[in-house]
Amino acid sequence: MKLEIAVVSAQGAAIAADEGADRIELCTSLELGGLTPSLGLLELSGECIADRLEIHPLVRCRPGDFVYSALELETMIRDSAELLKRGVHGVVFGALQPSGDIDYTASRRFAESALAINPEAQLTFHRAIDSSNNAELAIETLISLGFTRVLSSGGAPAAGDGLSTLAAMNTLAAGQLEIMAGGGLLLSDIPSMDRAGLSAVHLSAKEAVHRCDKVCTKVGANCGDSYMITSRDTVRLAKEAVNACTPWAMAAD
Repeated sequence: MKLEIAVVSAQGAAIAADEGADRIELCTSLELGGLTPSLGLLELSGECIADRLEIHPLVRCRPGDFVYSALELETMIRDSAELLKRGVHGVVFGALQPSGDIDYTASRRFAESALAINPEAQLTFHRAIDSSNNAELAIETLISLGFTRVLSSGGAPAAGDGLSTLAAMNTLAAGQLEIMAGGGLLLSDIPSMDRAGLSAVHLSAKEAVHRCDKVCTKVGANCGDSYMITSRDTVRLAKEAVNACTPWAMAAD
């Protein structure tokens, strides 16, 4: 089973590499659901990990829904091109129509543009799929578009609650598309994801840092001086949980 960690800093990338993650989803603004990282962040993250894991930047130009205008789509296509030219292993994208169906035209344009730059690039369709009408029905579409994997919680608020849907998606994918469980995933969910046949899990492994020297008058207030970092302990425990699944997976082979 592969372990992917969503990180928002070069330090987070280094932690993921140190603790044995297989790949990172590099982004910014996790509190907004994740946005496209800067080229500077990509460059420094690459220096910190020294080829110890794969880098898959998120390409998302704004927070909010996944219904994009023509100019927003063009922005993401150009961002993806610049990221791929710098040697990333793949890019992460997702787009929906107002109806809730996968935006086939936008996704095809994005995929064709990415693969024209690097035919070996891995394409991940992100959790936009969990806002779609039917995640299971979207599998065939994503396979036809050339996507490598899809990140999903099975349409549930947390991946553990969407296990049955994730298992059904995995069956439908039949090895043509990797189903990666993520979104509210708990460490304790990892063994059940493995038993369901999934080959990858995704965690943000984040913790909040509060730095405030003001007097906060509200309970739990932090004066806006908080931000998210990657928790080394959470990544380590996630890797241990993934490694514990290996004997079962080998036996199944």
